[in-house]
Amino acid sequence: MSFLGNLIWMVCGGLIAFLGYIIGGIALCITIVGIPFGIQVFKLAEVALWPFNKSYELKDWAPGCLSTIMNLIWLIVAGWWIVLTHLVFGLLLAITILGIPWAKQHFKLMSLAITPFGMRVTTK
Repeated sequence: MSFLGNLIWMVCGGLIAFLGYIIGGIALCITIVGIPFGIQVFKLAEVALWPFNKSYELKDWAPGCLSTIMNLIWLIVAGWWIVLTHLVFGLLLAITILGIPWAKQHFKLMSLAITPFGMRVTTK
């Protein structure tokens, strides 16, 4: 199911989302101030390409004050819009019975996009 789900995800918009995240990450990494945020966008791109075999977890060490400040800046500047986008697409897919597995992936991306600092993406 994981491979088939990822394949359908990629064909139906996952590849476009991945390319959008990559372009955004490169644009952020061009500036010195944006490099930490660009790295987080690349983390989102990794999950956006193949979401069915990816999960995320809190890193082993405590995120600390800097991570909290970076998450707040992220949420105010860019995270809010990314979260809203994944929420809308997740709700639209959840209306149909067939779209529920893909809606779950949008909700997973939404929860990662709200606070990406201090999280680690893992493969199942």
